[in-house]
Amino acid sequence: MSTNQHRRRNLLRTAAGLSLGAASITSGARNAAGPAPGTGDVLAASYDVAPDFINLENGYYGVMPTPVADDFKRNIDYLNRYSSRFLRREFDRDGIEAIRAQLARHAGVATGEIAITRGATESLQNLISNYRHVGAGDTVMYGNLDYDAMQYAMNDLAQRRGASVAVVQLPEPASRQNVIDAYERALQQHPRTRLLLLTHISHRTGLVIPVLEIVKIAKRRNVDVIADVAQSWGQLDFRIPDLGADFVGANLHKWVGAPLGLGFLYIRAGRLQDIGVHMGDRDFPETDIRSRVHSGTVNAAAIMTIPSALKFHGQVSLAERSARLRGMRDQWVRQVRDIPNVQVLTPEEKDMYGGLTSFRIQGKTSFDANVALARTLADDYGIFTVARNGPAGGACVRVTPSFFTRSADLDKLAAAIRALAAA
Repeated sequence: MSTNQHRRRNLLRTAAGLSLGAASITSGARNAAGPAPGTGDVLAASYDVAPDFINLENGYYGVMPTPVADDFKRNIDYLNRYSSRFLRREFDRDGIEAIRAQLARHAGVATGEIAITRGATESLQNLISNYRHVGAGDTVMYGNLDYDAMQYAMNDLAQRRGASVAVVQLPEPASRQNVIDAYERALQQHPRTRLLLLTHISHRTGLVIPVLEIVKIAKRRNVDVIADVAQSWGQLDFRIPDLGADFVGANLHKWVGAPLGLGFLYIRAGRLQDIGVHMGDRDFPETDIRSRVHSGTVNAAAIMTIPSALKFHGQVSLAERSARLRGMRDQWVRQVRDIPNVQVLTPEEKDMYGGLTSFRIQGKTSFDANVALARTLADDYGIFTVARNGPAGGACVRVTPSFFTRSADLDKLAAAIRALAAA
């Protein structure tokens, strides 16, 4: 077989998710056991995690399963060996499009409705900054629990267009109905709202926003919605069309387990003209969604690894994954909910939480106090978490288990919270 044929075969196998590193939940490593038998144990065995601390900060970066990481390393070596000839002759021409098509099928959308990006932040910034229907005197709206960079982008859009900004304060304690009511009330109070940002899972507290119901309310008032699914995509059981939003930004490096620096943006068919071409791009025609993002030279080895990540992710159903993560959240939360001075910032209500949940200790509501609390958890108990700011009731500590988290780790967290609350 010629070198060129060998390269082409490898590329096509990678695009089909069948490279030598194609993910299998029966391989992988070795350092963790799951909190429950069955699928969870098999999932946990596919991760190679550091044994010297308990990682409960997986909302930042979702560790690649070992077979996906192995495939990524092979792709780096292959790309480094064959370099620009491979990129120009095969990857840029056919390879990335095969991967894009596979990603679209996984998301439940048409290939022409998505573009690969460097993450949800890039996706959402491009959707927000290039949204065409905000003008002088209009309003853009977002919630206090939305991601900081997205709030900045909405503020910038309003400033450039002469619009105003409305911020929805999400209630505490939250419920499905009072969250819906908060958005409906805000839309009534700001009748000139043209664009609404909704974050499916808040990175601050873990609260799951009922996006579909709020999208329906917004559409009745002719308000467009941009949905941020950075934390929910791959964690909750849904496909992109299930949200009802015409514009969506997503990550692949959190809950799908792809390499860092990957995501996609979605624009529903028929709405492309409502998002402007990004910075005058001319590499693709205005009728092509890829003209809405121009990332420059991308991390091709990471993109080549998307099929392996999707294959691994798809071997366990979204329903099972979501139930496993919710079960881990339940395990530690239900051990601390009865502590009078501990506040858990996700409700027990069905479908209002996933695996990510934050807590605060009464009287410790400043960001600095919660940074100190997270540091104590790390230094004294070996549990790594992170402080988050922005909720109406004050700052908090975010806890995010993952598929490799052990039952004993969650019990240790609960015991640590009890001790810190009593101090």
